[in-house]
Amino acid sequence: MSEPRLSFLETATHGISASQFGNDFTWGISSSAYQTEGAHNVDGKGASIWDEFSNKKGTIYQNHNGNDACLFYYKYEEDLHILKELGIKNFRFSISWPRLIPEGVGAVNPKGVAYYQRLIDTCLEFGITPWITLYHWDLPQALERQGGWANRKIVDWFAAYAKVCADCFGDRVKHWMVLNEPLVFTGAGYFFGVHAPGKKSMNDFLAAVHHATLCQAEGGRVLRAHVQDAEIGTTISCSHITPHRGMFHDNRAVRKVDALLNRLFVEPFLGLGYPTKDLRGLRLMEKFFHPGDRERMVFDFDFLGVQNYTREVVKYSLFTPIVRARIVPAEKRSRPVTALNWEIYPQGIYELLMKFSAYPGIKKIIVTENGAAFKDQPLSGLVKDPDRSRYIEDHLHQVAKAKNHGAKVDGYFVWTLMDNFEWAEGYEPRFGLIYVDFKTQNRMVKDSALWYSEFLNS
Repeated sequence: MSEPRLSFLETATHGISASQFGNDFTWGISSSAYQTEGAHNVDGKGASIWDEFSNKKGTIYQNHNGNDACLFYYKYEEDLHILKELGIKNFRFSISWPRLIPEGVGAVNPKGVAYYQRLIDTCLEFGITPWITLYHWDLPQALERQGGWANRKIVDWFAAYAKVCADCFGDRVKHWMVLNEPLVFTGAGYFFGVHAPGKKSMNDFLAAVHHATLCQAEGGRVLRAHVQDAEIGTTISCSHITPHRGMFHDNRAVRKVDALLNRLFVEPFLGLGYPTKDLRGLRLMEKFFHPGDRERMVFDFDFLGVQNYTREVVKYSLFTPIVRARIVPAEKRSRPVTALNWEIYPQGIYELLMKFSAYPGIKKIIVTENGAAFKDQPLSGLVKDPDRSRYIEDHLHQVAKAKNHGAKVDGYFVWTLMDNFEWAEGYEPRFGLIYVDFKTQNRMVKDSALWYSEFLNS
């Protein structure tokens, strides 16, 4: 790795440095269990909804599945050594619920506990601070057979799981996130059916949203009670929303989409309830309320994890249920896009950081995911990906701008450590700073990783 790094660093001066953000700013990189670990049925691991979903023909691009992924379960030491060499000192990863508790509730799998203890210990040995996400979408299949997120019992199931994580790892891990992008796993999984568990039901979606909101706060309370000196957050996917035209109906559509995509899981934990004023359709969730739920949705998080990749331009649409709006794709607007046809719009992250900083109840914001997929191709053992380096750099300029304008932003994590299983898109999109040859499982450090390393260590 040293030779390409030296040749690259000679020209890696792009006008921004980590020192501009202050000495206490947190820099890191993110990943998740199902997307990287593989080893889907070894050492006592139970099946997850993604094990079930991705192995059904026709659900994933070219019938890919996450059975092997990046084999991080076996190669974690090698991969963490690359992080150490790059000087990336914070690593966000998730716990696989079914690897820890195969049936979702009940007996804990000692081999699962031992694996995560080894992973955490290796991080600490290498001078890397571990940041744990409790739930990154891999619900135990045994719980899905009982209704999964649409079953209110999941609040108790999740609380018990969170306590096991706190008891097993809380002595060494002090940075925690409760949920990863709850709107995505409820919406894509229970309404659109394009993610696990593949359901298409408005009723299940609304129930799942409410139960995930309750779990978001309950998970925070469990961690607070059982992890001394914990810093606790939760993460949301969010996009800056703008109107297609400056018309009244398009502007109203912006407010509705913003309430759904950006505010749905934030305002409840702040004690503001669901944003029903701007999106009246959310009142349908009231049938799932139990007495005291409005109070149970509230938790005083130490930070909000903001995960941003693009912006969305919307227009009024009479026939779209609840939001009465639809997205205008970037390619129809002749905008630059990533390999997933997501618009490249760095200014959006500035708008979001300023937006969420305006809430008095939000103490701190950490960008827990930001990155881009491009069509990377290795050549002579090198992976030159200048578009990704530029994407990260341009977004960092906007993060710095927001910080200078008073945003409460205090950290930034790139998505992602290595090319991995990207859910319904399979292995085609490559987000990683490390290139993975999925046939050989060989790793190659991309130029974007070298740029990030130089940025952090300059």
